[in-house]
Amino acid sequence: METNFDLIINRHATGSVKWDFMDRYQNMQTHNLLPMWVSDFDFACPPNVLEALHNRVDHGVFGYSERDEGYYAALINWFARRHQLEISPDWICSIEGVVPGLSLLIQMLSQSGDGVVVQGPYYGSFAKIIQLNQRKLLENPLVEDETLGYVMDFAQLETVFREQKPTLFLLCNPHNPTGRCWSKEELTQLLTLCEKYDVTVLSDEIWADLLLPGSTFTSVLHLGERWHSRVIAATSASKTFGLSSLRISNFLIPNNEIKTRFIERLNAHGLDVFNALSMEAASAAYRSSAQWLDEMLAYLAANRDWFVEQVKTHLPWAKISPAQGTYLIWMDCRSLNVSDDDLKMIMTECAGIAPSMGAGFGPHGSGFIRLNLGCPRRYLEQAIEGLIRIKPQR
Repeated sequence: METNFDLIINRHATGSVKWDFMDRYQNMQTHNLLPMWVSDFDFACPPNVLEALHNRVDHGVFGYSERDEGYYAALINWFARRHQLEISPDWICSIEGVVPGLSLLIQMLSQSGDGVVVQGPYYGSFAKIIQLNQRKLLENPLVEDETLGYVMDFAQLETVFREQKPTLFLLCNPHNPTGRCWSKEELTQLLTLCEKYDVTVLSDEIWADLLLPGSTFTSVLHLGERWHSRVIAATSASKTFGLSSLRISNFLIPNNEIKTRFIERLNAHGLDVFNALSMEAASAAYRSSAQWLDEMLAYLAANRDWFVEQVKTHLPWAKISPAQGTYLIWMDCRSLNVSDDDLKMIMTECAGIAPSMGAGFGPHGSGFIRLNLGCPRRYLEQAIEGLIRIKPQR
């Protein structure tokens, strides 16, 4: 049965960060805004997942739970079928979220004051976990490209590696907020530099399944055993299937010494207990929701095509970066020639939307906004209606 992705589901009064907490997290004091900021979508999760959750709830007992063979098999088979990536069960470590796992790895694999490299514009939580752990955030800005959207600046990266001597490189693939999927050639060039300067790569691959038509995903784990001693990939079903509050993620760690240390750190923090509903939902999603995902990806691609065409037709002041993945739009508003504070005011008071402000993605996001297109088309129509009201100053 096909899912009706045009269906409007009222998410108010459900504890939704996206819909109920704009005032707390975005300092936007009204519920009249259309929320296009948080990167979760407004569709119900797959029917097979809902059925699995209902069955588990009906069982009625929620004692201590652990990942069984079915959990591992679902994950391994998904990546083998979907991405032609062979994962060893011995690599898999689970934790309640990607960001907490990245934070623990930063603590474990670096010392206070060490540098951690990110590529701007970067996901804001990357800066948070680096700086709050007393590490030095080192930015190697991406370079804008007319065809691909953004590309890595390898010459500048080598300068950062040579002069700053960082311990870690925090990769986002596909990249949030720009939607860039890194190619095998780019990742090989990156890992070659990391090998030369003894840098470990933490690769956040939570967006791996959310690809645009014709695009493919290449994991750092696709590149072979040569790199296994210095790469860690973070995955989760949460972004793909709308399960963000059912907290479980998987870190794929081929280096046995690092994996052993990571498990010890999880135990040290009491993070060795798993949520029964989270495991049930993730397992069901990976086992039986491929068709649902294909349908959603087609809907998201149509959303993007429609939105891009509307922007080209009606918003001469806006430019959208090319992308290969995610359901995010990275929109250049610099031709409005206003400050980031004024841009926020224009978006909220004139357009009536709540975007993620580009300034929240580091200095190289200034003048941009990020919009979430993971929603029924009617919301995008409302957003365009609001954006058309913005008139550039002469």
